[in-house]
Amino acid sequence: MRLFVNDCGVICPLGNNRAEVADSLAGGRAMFVKRSDLIHGRTLLVGAVEADLPAPPPEAAGLDCRNNRLMLAALRQIAPAIAAAADHYGRHRVAVVLGTSTSGIADGEAALAARRHDGAWPAAFHYRQQETGSIGMFAARVLGLSGPAYTVATACSSSAKVFAAARRLIRAGLADAAVVGGADTLCRLTLNGFGALEALSKGRCNPFSAHRDGITIGEGAAAFLLSTDPGPVVLLGIGETSDAHHPTAPNPEGAGARDTMAQALADAALRPDDIAYVNLHGTGTPLNDAMESKAVASLFPPAVPCSSTKGMTGHMLGATGGVEAAFLWLALAQDQGLGVLPPHLWDGCADPLLPRLALVRPGMPLPERPNLAMLSNSFGFGGSNVSLILGRG
Repeated sequence: MRLFVNDCGVICPLGNNRAEVADSLAGGRAMFVKRSDLIHGRTLLVGAVEADLPAPPPEAAGLDCRNNRLMLAALRQIAPAIAAAADHYGRHRVAVVLGTSTSGIADGEAALAARRHDGAWPAAFHYRQQETGSIGMFAARVLGLSGPAYTVATACSSSAKVFAAARRLIRAGLADAAVVGGADTLCRLTLNGFGALEALSKGRCNPFSAHRDGITIGEGAAAFLLSTDPGPVVLLGIGETSDAHHPTAPNPEGAGARDTMAQALADAALRPDDIAYVNLHGTGTPLNDAMESKAVASLFPPAVPCSSTKGMTGHMLGATGGVEAAFLWLALAQDQGLGVLPPHLWDGCADPLLPRLALVRPGMPLPERPNLAMLSNSFGFGGSNVSLILGRG
């Protein structure tokens, strides 16, 4: 059963819709702002969405939070395609599978601050606004869909894992189409957690550089419609592993990452040299970049173009897999006008201890191939790994 990615919506630091994001990608622009309200006594660069986010309709007002509003902004971009699928298959035959990790925690933080100041919780606050599982329920209510609806929370692989979960639902006959994607928003809990791990960069993240010193955090959301109806982009392959090497550190030799990519290739019936581009997880931490460069170099030809787009957006955590899949979608869908590969922004100082990768320069054109296929990596805490292969439909 061949599945297509029929439509895509995206909002992230690079822009508030597909056209703005494609323009920023093509221009190789890094989009960060300074924030001093996330970690006490420290000013940080973060990838922030600066947009007026839509308020939910009354039927979903009880689940209102910034995270779900960010998801709604992405969903509205593909609302006509979702409505057409619901009319064609029936609302009970369209699933919703979305990923997140921070959920509505930022709203919970604001409510707690108000309680400390005023002595009472804000009238509009309810704990369900910050539940991890609320995003799937929220989207189903907003879209008026009654098929299977749930949330995937596997840290930084969450919104890429949803493609595998939705494919299983469709193949099992439990749905005919699925809305997939995910969202994550900036919050103090996440920033302070990574700060306690000493994993935050002092400036903009610098993936695969000899001078890399950690991650920069961002936020974003992406939404897709997945079905058997022919579309501009096809889901060719998925690989998933769980190496459980360590609660936070990856396997230093990249064994889990390599196995994940190899599974995706086997699932797609492709060879490594069939892949025209690899979107790297590329967080900018010493351990992640070391293991991923080993894994990629051990599997792919040296000349395969690669990039980590986190040098432009920051690490969007549970949204990063979905947003980076959206970057692939924009490159593969012929009517989007991207025309170039997503670039790798860094200081250009390669780490001599890492295998050399063919990192994409800004403006590098798409390879001219009859069957264009691209792979994207997302690796979460605890070794929850996923690789997606998308191709031109």
